[in-house]
Amino acid sequence: MMQALTALDASALQGAAQPRGNDASILLIADAPTGADGRAAAMATGARWLGEVAWTDARLRLEQQGLVSVVLAETQGVADELLEQILPRLAAFAAGGGTRLVIALEPAQIDLVSATLGTAPVDLLCTASIGDRIAALSVALYQALPRLHDVGATNETARLMRLNEEIARIAEALTRLIRGDDDIGVRGVGEPGLSYRAVSTPARTEIRVREIRDAIRARRLRDQVFGPGLFEDPAWDMLLDLFAAELERVQVSVSSLCIAAAVAPTTALRWIARMTEAGLFERRPDPFDRRRAFMALSARASAGMRSYVDAVRHAGTGIA
Repeated sequence: MMQALTALDASALQGAAQPRGNDASILLIADAPTGADGRAAAMATGARWLGEVAWTDARLRLEQQGLVSVVLAETQGVADELLEQILPRLAAFAAGGGTRLVIALEPAQIDLVSATLGTAPVDLLCTASIGDRIAALSVALYQALPRLHDVGATNETARLMRLNEEIARIAEALTRLIRGDDDIGVRGVGEPGLSYRAVSTPARTEIRVREIRDAIRARRLRDQVFGPGLFEDPAWDMLLDLFAAELERVQVSVSSLCIAAAVAPTTALRWIARMTEAGLFERRPDPFDRRRAFMALSARASAGMRSYVDAVRHAGTGIA
């Protein structure tokens, strides 16, 4: 089935009608032969196919393109210079028309693509399969057209929706922890100057970066003993890594944060995007290299992490 899909002649579909009203639609930007998987995934969603355009022609196509629900861009093998030219225009196109972006990229392109796209509504896929593309497109179509609840519905779609809910829960929990109104089993722990001061520890003690790094190393030791995948907790792993970097006054690139997440790159990129949208992470451009961006904790997340360390100290336990 997939072989038949990948063999479709895209040129025969170029004349497909433009989307009307809220019809779901997909446009593919890719250079042959890297477009085969993207084309097969787009067909599998059942959305209206708007055709395929090469990267060298993408600028003109975006200027002429009407409404489109999702743009799928395959960046594998594309020169960095060309990506630097087209991706900002793609981000502007998406922002202007409510279009969702799905980008399939290589590991070496993570920093470049992340920095160039900025805060555009995008799902980044790294070394993705056709199934990964179908799932990402289904979610993007769902987000672009909320009324189309049955477009390409899959178990992966539901899982990604739950991811959004989990991010929101984490953000809410950190906010409660900062304000001191969450019952976490330790009374009187809060951010000084926000709601009230800790009863038993009026002065916040210094946090040593070694405490955080030791906790990170202990978490990785579990993987060495029990094998990878059993204890995946990318949100917390990234919070710990960025908190340690803040204490060390060092900067963390997007690709480095993906490694710290200890999960597949695509999964890490999705968590980074959702944590950023939730206001827990901040993206900061590299002033010396526009092709790279750094990630850092937001002020709210930083305060939450400090309150957490105070809480575990007050409880007499260690950083988990």
